[in-house]
Amino acid sequence: MDIHMQKILILDFGSQYSQLIARRVRESSVFSQVLPYNTPLTEIKSLKPKGIILSGGPCSIYDHGAPHCGQEIFNLGIPILGICYGMQLMSQCLGGEVARSSKREYGPAELVISDHTDLFEVGRPRIRAWMSHGDQVLSLPDGFISIASTDSCVTGAMKHQSKPLYGVQFHPEVAHTPTGTQIIQNFLFRICGCNPTWTMHSYIEETIRGLRKKVGKKQVLCALSGGIDSSVVALLLHQAIGDQLTCIFVNNGALRKGEVQKVLATFGKHFNLNLQYVDAEERFLRKLKSVVDPEQKRKIIGHEFIHVFEEEARSLGHLDFLAQGTLYPDVIESCPVWGPSATIKSHHNVGGLPDGMKLELIEPLRELFKDEVRILGRELGLAEEIVWRQPFPGPGLAVRIIGEVTAERISMLQEADAIVEEEFAQSGWYRKVWQSFAVLLPIKTVGVMGDERTYEHVIALRVVESQDGMTADWVRLPYDLLAAISSRIINEVKGINRVTYDISSKPPSTIEWE
Repeated sequence: MDIHMQKILILDFGSQYSQLIARRVRESSVFSQVLPYNTPLTEIKSLKPKGIILSGGPCSIYDHGAPHCGQEIFNLGIPILGICYGMQLMSQCLGGEVARSSKREYGPAELVISDHTDLFEVGRPRIRAWMSHGDQVLSLPDGFISIASTDSCVTGAMKHQSKPLYGVQFHPEVAHTPTGTQIIQNFLFRICGCNPTWTMHSYIEETIRGLRKKVGKKQVLCALSGGIDSSVVALLLHQAIGDQLTCIFVNNGALRKGEVQKVLATFGKHFNLNLQYVDAEERFLRKLKSVVDPEQKRKIIGHEFIHVFEEEARSLGHLDFLAQGTLYPDVIESCPVWGPSATIKSHHNVGGLPDGMKLELIEPLRELFKDEVRILGRELGLAEEIVWRQPFPGPGLAVRIIGEVTAERISMLQEADAIVEEEFAQSGWYRKVWQSFAVLLPIKTVGVMGDERTYEHVIALRVVESQDGMTADWVRLPYDLLAAISSRIINEVKGINRVTYDISSKPPSTIEWE
């Protein structure tokens, strides 16, 4: 199967939902790829997509500097679906009129369908749709008709009468539009003529082909941490280039309890990878001495990782590439990718890389979400224990220690973190949540132990549920489990006399504290 013949392109105009659109397409077994809105027309044509989706976006099309694409894209003969801003852009480019609505729509609305063919073949005359817009199409371009409306939006959806051009004012990709997946699938299968043949197995085959082409006869260094992301990258590369791969496992001094022994046993012995271990604990701690700012921590750790890798590369001979397990949420949070988005925090493997790095990056998971990587891991034969391992930050426990990172504070947090993991595993809650971990706070509080006054550190317990890490909600844990964790930490970890529970969601908070 030629995946390139079954590709849907999503042009990103800065929407927070662009990757969600890509997910909905992939969940329908059709390959999708997100590209910046200003991707050259020649590149779009060379990719030979079966269809194109124009994402929403935070701007008004009349804002200064608002993102636009050339009108030529609508003359390619390729089916196009514009969503929200994408629909307004299509309308404006083709001669329609878009203006501020007298009544903005945010939230659920009843969409009345007037054309039940192709896009809206959903088996009902009215559907619930999620709106999020202040502008709307006032007059349609030549050749277009309205195919759905709401009480305050005459053109809730539109289509061209002879060309495969469609627009919807609502967001079919979000869960708040219950029939949204069916609408997207109508576009994929009825309009674009796609076949639901893309699987994670085919993704592996295509990725391996791409890696072989990119690497050629050169050598690759892979940063292996033992988590699901870097493990999948290592196995993909191992299948693709074999002995041209060297994996480096760096102990930055802020790993979980027993992590070094687990990684060396699993990947060195079981998977037979060429694995080099570097103990750089003292080196990282020296660099982090007196540092309290979280962004500075992340950048220092990111830079030092690269320096270690480059030194190892020189000692091993000539190496050309550095492979990392960067995921799409890392990219989104670390830098404005294409649209008008803001940096939330730098991930050590994205925003913390030094400008003068000599190794060329390979990031085969850069456009995937965590749940997709888990599926990939199972396809590659990873053990369930690794596949379902909870996300762990690249800088390690250093960003779960608020304030200065010291050997003593790391040791304290390692013990508390191990207790959390043990209790979650024993209670059956480990696989039910996205992440569960301890955070060491930079404060001390008064307590009483054995009739004596104590003045010791505080642990915050953070447990969230999420699908992909982009949004998250705190978990309503059983009191007995919270009590068991608190009791064990206070009794077994010297220097801790209080445990608190973080009940904030993302947004407005992030999952990690730093």
